Amino acid sequence: MPPSLPTRRWTLLLAGVGGLVTDTAFPDKSWWPMAYLGVALLLLALRRDSARWGFVVGFVWGLGFFLPHLWWANEAVGEPIGWIALSVAEAGAIGSFGALWVWVRRGSWVRGRPWLGVLAVAVVWVAVEQVRGRWPFGGFPWGALAYSQTDAPLLRLAPVGGTALVSAVVVVLAALLAHALADLRRLRIGAASAAFVVGAAVLLAPWAVPTGARAEAGTLRVGAVQGNVPEQGAAWDTQARAVAANHAAGTEALVAEVGDGRLDLVLWPESASDIDPRTDDGVAAVVDGAAAAAGVPILLGTQRFTGDVRYNDYILWQAGAGSDVAYTKQHPVPFGEYMPHRDFFRQFTSAVDLVGTDMLPGTGMALLPVPVERLARTVPVTTAICFEVAYDDLIRESVVAGGELIVIPTNNASFGRTQESTQQLAMSRFRAVEHGRAVVQVSTVGVSGIISPNGVVLHQSELFTAAQMAQELPLRTSLTLADRLGRWPTVAVAVLTVLMLGAGLLTTLRDRRGDRERRGSGSRAATTARTVRQPATSGSRGGGGVRR
Repeated sequence: MPPSLPTRRWTLLLAGVGGLVTDTAFPDKSWWPMAYLGVALLLLALRRDSARWGFVVGFVWGLGFFLPHLWWANEAVGEPIGWIALSVAEAGAIGSFGALWVWVRRGSWVRGRPWLGVLAVAVVWVAVEQVRGRWPFGGFPWGALAYSQTDAPLLRLAPVGGTALVSAVVVVLAALLAHALADLRRLRIGAASAAFVVGAAVLLAPWAVPTGARAEAGTLRVGAVQGNVPEQGAAWDTQARAVAANHAAGTEALVAEVGDGRLDLVLWPESASDIDPRTDDGVAAVVDGAAAAAGVPILLGTQRFTGDVRYNDYILWQAGAGSDVAYTKQHPVPFGEYMPHRDFFRQFTSAVDLVGTDMLPGTGMALLPVPVERLARTVPVTTAICFEVAYDDLIRESVVAGGELIVIPTNNASFGRTQESTQQLAMSRFRAVEHGRAVVQVSTVGVSGIISPNGVVLHQSELFTAAQMAQELPLRTSLTLADRLGRWPTVAVAVLTVLMLGAGLLTTLRDRRGDRERRGSGSRAATTARTVRQPATSGSRGGGGVRR
């Protein structure tokens, strides 16, 4: 082992600490520079040339990151098995990154070119991040490095290349920092200084990227109602009716605060009325009364039951007319809203039966047409429900199709006072800048927030309180470069990773073949040398025979 490498025990400690440090870059702490340090520690721990050890190191880093980052999953399930299983699965993806990076850097075109390696490791990271955001069970993009940068200069890169570009630049900065730390350890001050200077330039350069926030298609006067939920303990239907009544009361309080005729649209969250007002007359009367008091349409979340399955709908309700427009959630949460392979997983825990009725995905685009009387037109509103805020394609497709405002209705009641809701708000901020759209995240219990198209939080509520917010928001129609590029950055990253992996494997095979040939040549040379040194045998001209 080269003397510059720490022992395996210290390597694992380095990786575990790196994961813990990276989590502090995300809400609630939001110490965004820690993402660079945390990933740099991972890269320093991955210096051994063993793909198997690379997997172990990446896995340990993943546990250090995801166990605290996904703590809210324990709160939601009520027992640790779901939290641990999810964290282990996501850590496995980081383990795959560790193994892939070891193989890729063996390539002859990367080996010996540290500055090229800085770019290559960023490409590999993003490829793994994109895969875990899509597979298995539709993927789980939570914890993408890009979402840690909503207070950093790198946020300005979101409209250029979305999460792929921002995550890649985070890894570039981490790799530069890793090089600088390694050079400082060897007292190579010049090389370390160069890495620091380049890193500072990369970090500050995004300030030159403009972000648009002005209205392009008028403005929309939006009210958002966080109704809060009653104390646990009542029957499901009693609680559901109480939640709907809370949001109706919040709407009346909002109208009293801003005045009549001062709103164009009122937003309620996901699960604002888990009893469907389209089929229940009592709840319909409550919602209709609130819409009449506001004098404008209401968007609200409800559940639609069909046979032994259910759907998560976000519907448009107009006073006296009810609802005939809805968006159905496309990405139900596996193990939270539906239970895949229920019989298999029941062997490990009875918690699978906490999901009594499986939720099925919708197929329609996340876009709702909202009639706005003041503007004398219909405004297309992008609507991504709860965890769907983490999925790149879903929101982008809706914005490209015409969405002028983004609404993220969510229900955070199951996650207690954990950091889940603020993590979600950070993603909403990222989407605002990525697509150049105002965003409203509205929750049953908080955190709710209204965000300008350049990522500034204009209003933010507290957890487990009733709150109302109102803001005149710009409607925008222009598309960012990230919108226009669509999936091409992801495709490019995937292709590059496959090519780099192939080059690394070919170099590995060639090197091993060369080693075998050198060993074979050495063996033949040694055999020849031994033969030349053999003493003369009896009967030879130079000797006197063998003594007996």
